[in-house]
Amino acid sequence: MRATVGDKLVQHGRVVGQHDQVSEIIEVMGQEGNPPYRVRFPDGHEAVMSPGPDCQVRHKEERQKQHY
Repeated sequence: MRATVGDKLVQHGRVVGQHDQVSEIIEVMGQEGNPPYRVRFPDGHEAVMSPGPDCQVRHKEERQKQHY
């Protein structure tokens, strides 16, 4: 899993009815885009995360292409 600052980290819900949790990557602490990542949630809370298999990175470029 590789990411850059500004990408979104999506943690998928683990049980039925649980929503995905989306945060913005504000710092890449690993080498060459690898975890851990410092992320900011919509409520302003920040955390350091090492994403597991229930997570997905949405790259800035992919999100921009979806708007066209």
